[in-house]
Amino acid sequence: MQKLMNVFIVVMTMFLTMSLANAVPDLEMNTPAILAIKNSMQARHNQLAPHYASGAIGLTKDGLIAVRDTTAVPLKDRQGINALVAAENADRNALYKEIAAGNGHPEWRGDIQGTFAGRWIDKAQAGWYYQNDSGWVKK
Repeated sequence: MQKLMNVFIVVMTMFLTMSLANAVPDLEMNTPAILAIKNSMQARHNQLAPHYASGAIGLTKDGLIAVRDTTAVPLKDRQGINALVAAENADRNALYKEIAAGNGHPEWRGDIQGTFAGRWIDKAQAGWYYQNDSGWVKK
């Protein structure tokens, strides 16, 4: 009986380990913190959109955004664009962290960020720039 119980424990441990190893994060979860971040990003998007369209900013391969061409931004607006990019990147980093934490796996943050990097690029409008391993590419 003891041997049977030990086998059962080993099998259950293997099953649970395999289940956790194959776990898939819920990228669509909406905790209060995630909703606040998404709302902040949505409110900022109308300010960023013209800069995506002009090529001044682009989507990086690591799920953030970057100033790509400062000459596409009038001198008087350059400090403002840097502040917008910094605020957007802070929200994106917070979003990745919150989704990982909400899934109960903070160690998934990097994978979640990588998945979102691909999603942002896929959703980018024609004419926007994104970064790949070779550099900046116009979609």
